[in-house]
Amino acid sequence: MDANPTGKPILGIIGGSGLYEMPGLQNVVEHELSTPFGKPSAPLIVGDLEGRKVAFLARHGIGHHISPTEVNYRANIYALKFLGVEQIISISACGSLREDFAPGEIIVPDQLFDLTRDRQRSFFGEGLIAHISVAEPFCIRLSQRLYEAVKSTNASIHAGGAMITIEGPRFSTRAESNIFRSWGLSVIGMTTSPEAFLAREAEMCYAVMAHVTDYDVWHISEKPVTVEMVVEILHQNTQIAQSAVRNLAKFLDPERNCPCPSALSNALITNPTVVPQKTRRRLDLLVGKYLK
Repeated sequence: MDANPTGKPILGIIGGSGLYEMPGLQNVVEHELSTPFGKPSAPLIVGDLEGRKVAFLARHGIGHHISPTEVNYRANIYALKFLGVEQIISISACGSLREDFAPGEIIVPDQLFDLTRDRQRSFFGEGLIAHISVAEPFCIRLSQRLYEAVKSTNASIHAGGAMITIEGPRFSTRAESNIFRSWGLSVIGMTTSPEAFLAREAEMCYAVMAHVTDYDVWHISEKPVTVEMVVEILHQNTQIAQSAVRNLAKFLDPERNCPCPSALSNALITNPTVVPQKTRRRLDLLVGKYLK
């Protein structure tokens, strides 16, 4: 990759289903990047929002042509890191596994259960091993700031809840949905894993604005989830998401008094003298400061 473009964004926004652009950006610059892990889902858009520089990435590509399994999560996170992004907000659709989390409401989850199986989950391997701590998979500080930003829009929002990521692209069977409920999980989606874990490996803060679009398929008095149902709710919530991002960008503190900036400090287990040069070069953006 070329030298890092000037002007570090205060915030990175990963838009999921229903949010493919960020209206209101000024002084927009489009970055067509390639990373050691391949190309991101789409060009990264950097511009000014509320007087602060932000970066936007469409997770599923322009026109939503990339399935949850096919998203190049490593390239997306690496590209945002390359642009200087340190704090990421993911905007995602989700199904509710709880009666009290109703369609149209927003959840800022605090826990994550990964049930995916066909994705690259880590930047590490090939001669350099890291065991990252993810007991708290989302940045607690950024999640609180996100909750406050959404709350200021007068939207109905819940703080906390465990999200499960399934492989997709299909929706759940009723048996699966009821099993997830019996496990005590709150919402279900298809993209937060491994995105959250990769952000932690990159020492970036990460939080999710999860828009409840349906009751999955467990709720016998409601219709099973459909794409039409998901899109309808997301269209209704687009203004909320955009207003919340504006509020967050305007007041977000660039100083990160949380564990995220040093997540790798006690995670690297490989003796630096045996790390292959090829691996060192590929991961220099992430671990260069630790392998000197």
